[in-house]
Amino acid sequence: MAQVYGNGTNSTIGAQARTDFYNKKALIAVRDKQYFMPLANVQAMPKHHGKTIKQDVYQPLLDDLNINDQGIDASGATIDSTKWSAWDKAGALVGAAYATKALAAAAAGAAVVQQNSGNLYGSGKDIGLIAAKLPALTENGGRVNRVGFKRTQITGSIVKQGFFTEYTQESLDFDSDSELLSHITEEMVQGATELTEAALQSDLINSATTTGTAYFKGGTTKATVSAVVAYTDLMNLSIALDNNKTPKQTKVISGSRLVDTKTINGGRIMYVGSEMIPALRAMTDLHGAPAFVSVEKYADAGNTVNGEIGSIDQFRIVVVPEMQYSAKGGAANVDIYPMLVVGDGSFTTIGFQTDGKTVKFTTTHKKPGIDVADLNDPYGEKGFYSIKWYYGFMALRPERLGIIWTKSA
Repeated sequence: MAQVYGNGTNSTIGAQARTDFYNKKALIAVRDKQYFMPLANVQAMPKHHGKTIKQDVYQPLLDDLNINDQGIDASGATIDSTKWSAWDKAGALVGAAYATKALAAAAAGAAVVQQNSGNLYGSGKDIGLIAAKLPALTENGGRVNRVGFKRTQITGSIVKQGFFTEYTQESLDFDSDSELLSHITEEMVQGATELTEAALQSDLINSATTTGTAYFKGGTTKATVSAVVAYTDLMNLSIALDNNKTPKQTKVISGSRLVDTKTINGGRIMYVGSEMIPALRAMTDLHGAPAFVSVEKYADAGNTVNGEIGSIDQFRIVVVPEMQYSAKGGAANVDIYPMLVVGDGSFTTIGFQTDGKTVKFTTTHKKPGIDVADLNDPYGEKGFYSIKWYYGFMALRPERLGIIWTKSA
């Protein structure tokens, strides 16, 4: 049978002027403008399961966050659920998670006691404490050394977003740009990408500030930030992330396919605004030597991140031109800027990406003509193009998010 073009809509060759071609072309074009979306562990939301993403997170056995009353110590005694791990036998703190509660109890004159088994020695690193908490067994065994596990459930909601534009038949017929429709499509997808990037960046900054590892230069809150970041601040943040077991490699979605990823090694990625470039380039280390190492001195083109300019200590610095900040949010109403670290596996989202077959957004295109003619436009002179998508965010491991709030100069 011969191929038939027909009227363009019933062609045996295939549909004509397919807008999904424009969509994928536009997605590839905007890949270089994405900084945070390629980091996400993309979560698929199945149909008919509501608009809330839920996930269980189990705390490791040897972790301060594994608070439980299920344990039996080495002598076979059930632990007292009113007690908590606070001080070791030498009087040293065992885990920062309990410091506030322990100090408050001591100030009130209450007894400061130890939890004796549920998480063994938790996150403690005192050699004497660890030796005393090792789960030794006697010849007869017995009901000793029972431990417990705690899980928490994290949630994140998804919302529908979208916008549209209109155009006329004459704009296509007489405009000097013969590729007008292609450009409209590209600008729509680019706008949607930028909106999703902005929402994701805001969620990451807020999560890092409230539940992550946060430092406020010159103060203890955003409102008290009064100084410029120094080398020791980056070093302390790196140590804190090490203690939180944050990986030093980051998986990044590259290209325009979800299955196409690359692993960035050699340090954690720190995102900053362009306002921070002078302060970072002028930074010196503990020996008074320049701390900033320019990117061309250590990395090849295949091992860099979009926007990477260099490294300091354990961080690879990436400049995001649209990096958000807090206007007059610091002490004396000064502008303050976030230096954001996103550890691998720290969050999930509904990605604005393509897997090579489908896209994670929906477009509707109605060209001028009889299909759009109605009482509001009886001649069918107007067409429209709309785009909609779902956005959702959930912090999987907020302790792997780090942030330093600082002045720029």
